[in-house]
Amino acid sequence: MSTLRLLLAFSESVKCGSFAKAARELGLSPSAVAKSIARLEQNLNLRLFHRSTRRIGLTQEGEELFERVSVILEQVNALKVRAENTSHAPTGTLRLNILISYGKMVLLPIISKLAKQYPELSFDIRLSDEFTDVIADGLDAVVRGGEIHDSRLIAKTFDLTGFGVYGAPGYFAEKGRPAKPEDIAAHECILYRHPSSGRDRLWRFLEQKREIIVHPVSKYRFNDWEAMIVASINGLGIMQLPDFMAKSAVAAGQLEEVLPEYKCYPVPISLVFPSNRQIPLRLRVLIEALDDFKHQSGSN
Repeated sequence: MSTLRLLLAFSESVKCGSFAKAARELGLSPSAVAKSIARLEQNLNLRLFHRSTRRIGLTQEGEELFERVSVILEQVNALKVRAENTSHAPTGTLRLNILISYGKMVLLPIISKLAKQYPELSFDIRLSDEFTDVIADGLDAVVRGGEIHDSRLIAKTFDLTGFGVYGAPGYFAEKGRPAKPEDIAAHECILYRHPSSGRDRLWRFLEQKREIIVHPVSKYRFNDWEAMIVASINGLGIMQLPDFMAKSAVAAGQLEEVLPEYKCYPVPISLVFPSNRQIPLRLRVLIEALDDFKHQSGSN
């Protein structure tokens, strides 16, 4: 087994915090990763990990090796990127973390076109609304909503999404329609709970450039936007969610929008990647595809 493969198994185990998680990332069995670590320790005549039934931790020698290995693997990756960029078509695996609903409804059709255009390119797509560290997790890029304030990262905004308040026609026929944000207190509301923090998402509105923040009292909370849509269509209440998600249900007459005149500023959607790395061809073709999408959709 090559030394580079042993070092890769070691580095991934450190980042993941367990051999089992590292195995999943590398597409190997946990026993194969454990054997790689044991072989590396034997070759170096060093103990790299403290092992227990619950977790693994680095020894002092392991910490020193990880610092050096990170530099080596980064340099190897830069050489691979340089070689790839001299070719005419992208190869390798594009590793992305994207927002669940936005990924399903907007990004996967774009990625599917890329897959057909570049058959030598592989994809590792992870759908999650939780915060993901693009650097620590060894990803090419992540897709995030909102402003990005991190000097280590480049954020290329390619879309804007507004948030609207929606409900089923039958609900409005029975309960009436809110005419202003203050009226929301009289309605049954369906809330989105952030997966990372466990907190309810606040409802934001804009009235003559003044932001109004509402935290509705509710019996209904979900950590999935699509589940909220189903609940609202079935008359449980009103919800505030991204406009792109409600589009098809509105067209089908299952949902109606209220309070459109109080919409807040749209949220930017960005492709985020490390600023200190050379951009591989596999990522550059995605950036170009998203630029085309931006121009076609008219997002600024």
